[in-house]
Amino acid sequence: MELTVGTVLEGKVKSITNFGAFISLPENKTGMVHISEVANAYVSDIRQHLTEGQDVKVMVIGTDNGKINLSIKRLEPRQPRENSGGRPNFRGNGGPQRREGGNYQNRESQPQNQNRAQRTPVQPAAPKTADQLFEEKLKAFMAESDSKLSSVKAYSDHRSKSRRRG
Repeated sequence: MELTVGTVLEGKVKSITNFGAFISLPENKTGMVHISEVANAYVSDIRQHLTEGQDVKVMVIGTDNGKINLSIKRLEPRQPRENSGGRPNFRGNGGPQRREGGNYQNRESQPQNQNRAQRTPVQPAAPKTADQLFEEKLKAFMAESDSKLSSVKAYSDHRSKSRRRG
């Protein structure tokens, strides 16, 4: 059986280390699930998620020099991210907002549900094509090149003027 990236397999947890778990695969092959590929949430102790001998479904995410890299979390549905852990939300919804009548009021003083209802969803920008990315890189290169050429030209003009005087 050829193992390619994206293949989903059934395996059994063979052993657990601090950095991941080794999984027995069909045809006497062994792969490893890194601790960062166990669950969608942060995993500090892999033993809270896996036990030796446990049957698991894994996805092949890479094969390097005979090593098989596996993932469990890529087969789980992603949970929507919320502002958790007491971290501030820096998406611009906490600053002052001008209200009718000209007075300012902090957005945080509004009830959370009312604040959410006033937001309009923003459509993400369409991904750029390879041609568009190339054009942007080319423009940046040309601008940098022109800048360097003009500074070299200015330097050489300055040197040639100073030679004429002396």
